[in-house]
Amino acid sequence: MEVPELGIVSSFRFAWRQLTSMRTALILLLLLGVVSIPGSLIPQRTQNPMRVREYFVNDPTLATWMDRLSLFDVYGSAWFSAIYILLFISLIGCVLPRSFEHLKVARALPPITPKNLDRMEFHHRWSGSGDELDLGRSWLVSKRFRIREFDGAISAEKGYLRETGNLFFHLALILILIGVSFGALFGMRGEAIVNVGERFINIPTTYDSLSYGKLFRDQSLPLFSLTIDNFEAKYSPLTNAPQDYTLQVTVTEKPGATPVKRIIKVNSPLSFGSTNVYLQANGYSPIVSVRDRTGAIVLQGPTPFLPQDGNLTSIGAIKVPDSDPQLGFVSAFLPTASRDKVRGAISVFPEALDPKLLFSVWRGDLGLDRGVPQSVYRIDTSKMQKIALKSLKVGETYTFAEGSITFDGFVPWVNLQVVRDPGKIYALFGGIVALLGLLASLFTRSRRIWIRSNTSGEVEVAGLAKNSAPGLENEIGLLIAHLRKVGE
Repeated sequence: MEVPELGIVSSFRFAWRQLTSMRTALILLLLLGVVSIPGSLIPQRTQNPMRVREYFVNDPTLATWMDRLSLFDVYGSAWFSAIYILLFISLIGCVLPRSFEHLKVARALPPITPKNLDRMEFHHRWSGSGDELDLGRSWLVSKRFRIREFDGAISAEKGYLRETGNLFFHLALILILIGVSFGALFGMRGEAIVNVGERFINIPTTYDSLSYGKLFRDQSLPLFSLTIDNFEAKYSPLTNAPQDYTLQVTVTEKPGATPVKRIIKVNSPLSFGSTNVYLQANGYSPIVSVRDRTGAIVLQGPTPFLPQDGNLTSIGAIKVPDSDPQLGFVSAFLPTASRDKVRGAISVFPEALDPKLLFSVWRGDLGLDRGVPQSVYRIDTSKMQKIALKSLKVGETYTFAEGSITFDGFVPWVNLQVVRDPGKIYALFGGIVALLGLLASLFTRSRRIWIRSNTSGEVEVAGLAKNSAPGLENEIGLLIAHLRKVGE
């Protein structure tokens, strides 16, 4: 016997059934988690381009192959998007038909009473008084069972919320995927370090790092500006742990608008429609004045340093490309300076109680004219010569052959994170629905109870619990006790 070949329509129907099966959806969900691992272990070009560049410098051949496989842009790669879209289609094709089918079944009456009740669970038989069906009906209705009567028998069913919760859980997963998709397509995320006293304008060139969704454009950025008026950080004197951060800003929402005072806290962002401005981090920017050998100022102002620990011990680079020769200061800022026998100079408290600036002075080529991007917090000293090592307190000056440096003071800086995520509300609602559906699926007991009374006065009661859920025996016991007690 020859098996006929599948035609185009039959092949498509077979492929669709395989794709929309729950087994395929689970495999795709697991696969999505597995392929997300490289995005966590390998630096991504949209988040850390400097680290990506280091890969190309250290091993160009390996980095080129990794780039061809989109390992530096995992979440924007074609293969990651393909898995994501297939999972989305699989869940929709799997869950929606089940939902429509469940809706039909939920509105239907319970099945009729089986002929052989003695084969069911917890079967009981006794001689009744004749009014057990009426008593059973009232008791079952009071316990919120659905009732169906047929030929001297009652069929009752309860616990449909279990399957409803299961379906709501999977529908919520689809809603979460929709929310994530909206955020990936129409969202944006950017960060900028701003010193106290400076102004932040929401335009692309103001950001230190900026990433757009696939369909987001520069014109979609809301027009606003922030002036950083003051930043106050409170720390516990016993544990050095932060207690509160308060950022005071002056907001101008559009050109010509009246400036308004606002306060931003860690869990209280500033909102402009669907765009939120978060207080992400903070640190210090030492203020220095650098002079050349003639006494002319070649650099003056604050330079942000990056914190390295909870006490805000910070490192940074002060680059002076306009001096001759070029100068660089590989530096560290200690808010409350102290000295440890093992670690050397450290900060013992995050608040600036006794600030000190430590630095080494380098002269030579800073590498700023090579066309290769470099970190503003580090100096490439491969073509430079170290000429001095020094530390200064506020107001002190160190003079060397090529010029001098004065530690004028410091100002706090804050890291502003600007996020637009239009799909966040869908993902949040989907997460809540998924949690409620999961709870309903786990804690709802689905069961059926039957009562039959024949013409000879004999009464039978039995039940059936789906998935052997506990509690049915106790519930049938209460029903029988009610029937016998009232019947007597």
